[in-house]
Amino acid sequence: MGENFDTFLDAWPRIQEGILTTIYLTLGGAALAFVLALLLGLAAGNKYVLVRGVSRTIVEFFRGTSLLVQLFWLFYVLPLLGFQLEAMFCGILALGLNYGAYGAEVVRGSIAAVPATQWEGAVALNFSPWQRLHRIIFPQAWVQMLPPLNNLLIQLLKGSALASFVLLQDLTYQIEQLRRGTGDTVFAFGIGLVLYFCIAYVLTLVMNLLEVRAKSRLGAGPSMREVLRLRPERPGESIGVGR
Repeated sequence: MGENFDTFLDAWPRIQEGILTTIYLTLGGAALAFVLALLLGLAAGNKYVLVRGVSRTIVEFFRGTSLLVQLFWLFYVLPLLGFQLEAMFCGILALGLNYGAYGAEVVRGSIAAVPATQWEGAVALNFSPWQRLHRIIFPQAWVQMLPPLNNLLIQLLKGSALASFVLLQDLTYQIEQLRRGTGDTVFAFGIGLVLYFCIAYVLTLVMNLLEVRAKSRLGAGPSMREVLRLRPERPGESIGVGR
């Protein structure tokens, strides 16, 4: 076991590089997925049949095909057609397209779940379509989107491990190198489990804070300050009693 830890310490600088690569893939893929999810999710509820049809076709195609196959197409097949893409870009693009399609359904469902009375009230106030969406509908839908988007973000993090198949030296790749160096599968992949869990936990905390902030803005939960305060609030403190 001592030799395993010595090998791990020697490999730690390379593992750190793998962690950074995994984080770049996750954040880049998540950013692209979020933009696509918004565009496709909103288009799915458009009044024009052609716009809805194009959105549904894109969503169903990328949901219905394997992320690994999409990644292989971008990295190995496109060069045969004259399009050479960097490995990192291929990884981000594949993750963004695949999880963006799943996210589009989250956006579409969350917007559809906003009560019809909210739409009617926005129309009664003579808001433009953009004002209805931006000021009334989206803030309420955003609260409902965050928990499933959090799940998709964690899934995207785990899906980034497939990038090792396109020669990216991410965390999974470095863990495999550690396994070869130690000859101990349990030790090496045990380290991998812990590191992936730590990254996922940090991402979950960030998403939870976003959810708290979104609910607070709607008056449906405590404020960010109340959640992050180091001491509990005393009775009457919020209204200045006893000061």
